[in-house]
Amino acid sequence: MTSDPNFRALTGIAAFAMLALAAGAAVASEFERVLPVADAATRKECGECHMAFQPGLLPAASWTRIMDGLQDHFGESASLPADIAAAIRGYLTQNAGSGDGRLIRITEQRWWLRKHDFAPSIWSRREVGAKSNCEACHRTAAQGLYEDD
Repeated sequence: MTSDPNFRALTGIAAFAMLALAAGAAVASEFERVLPVADAATRKECGECHMAFQPGLLPAASWTRIMDGLQDHFGESASLPADIAAAIRGYLTQNAGSGDGRLIRITEQRWWLRKHDFAPSIWSRREVGAKSNCEACHRTAAQGLYEDD
């Protein structure tokens, strides 16, 4: 250790800067890595029509509203037997993330909008097709990895 006060000050500043960067990365990556869908019924039933979205992408109130509206699930009937629906509801709400529970679309959540502030033409590309097609840009989305690809 040196007793030079300038060296100690620079070392302290460098340590603070590294901590600030690490903290910023932790906040920035809150929705870049979420636990993958571990429930077989959720993977099967939700995954028949679209990628089975991870519970951590929506708050419990949103999942509850989605499960309450399966008879008209974004314009389609996704009705399930009561026991299967109850099991999926339990899994989704017990493993839910944060966000605005009034919204049922992941693509309307504030965190999603901040990360996807693109020109409208992006969403109309044939290979993208829809804002909900996470795997078009995030190849590892099904595993819960949404880091910028």
